Amino acid sequence: MAPSAPDGLDLPVVGERQSLREQVAHALRAALITGEMRPGVVYSAPALAAQFGVSATPVREAMLDLTKEGLVEAVRNKGFRVTELSERDLDELTEIRRLIEVPTVARLAGASRAESFEALRPLAARIVAAAEDGDLLAYVDADIRFHVGLLALAGNARLVEVVRDLRNRARLYGLASLRERGLLADSAREHLGLLDLLVEGDAGGAERLMRDHIRHVRGIWASRPE
Repeated sequence: MAPSAPDGLDLPVVGERQSLREQVAHALRAALITGEMRPGVVYSAPALAAQFGVSATPVREAMLDLTKEGLVEAVRNKGFRVTELSERDLDELTEIRRLIEVPTVARLAGASRAESFEALRPLAARIVAAAEDGDLLAYVDADIRFHVGLLALAGNARLVEVVRDLRNRARLYGLASLRERGLLADSAREHLGLLDLLVEGDAGGAERLMRDHIRHVRGIWASRPE
């Protein structure tokens, strides 16, 4: 039997500038990233809608969007369950990322793309700033945009979509724990170091750092709360 949802989550009342569906999806992603919405727990659309101060329809629509991303799964007549990933799931996701991203980044370092790499530096700096501020949603948003933008330089749109899907499905488990221990910024700064190596054309260094970065992310996942 699935555990029941807690009585209330710390969710904002949404406004009208964006579509309600987009606002709700954004807020739910934030709750997933921070661990406030827990894996294995079933959440009903009407209960969440009451906390948002909206009707159940945009909540259901937002939840369906998250279902397509693999973040939640529908439970008939009950609501939506937050997807739970096993250690094996996380190991497999890590292996696929390593097989795709490490050689792709190494190849990028062998081309004259200094200007393109420098264009990503503001995003890398944003990752560091978000880590230092403890803003997990901003951290994850900038992190995904950085890695997707970097891989897009290889010119393979399907590769980019595969990696984006892997990241969406995995989320970054353990971020809240790292934030509390003051270690999140260490992982964030690796993005700036990677850009430095790419600008220098150091393919070997970029390959090693990318491999280490993915290994560190797996360590972050391992530190997620039980």
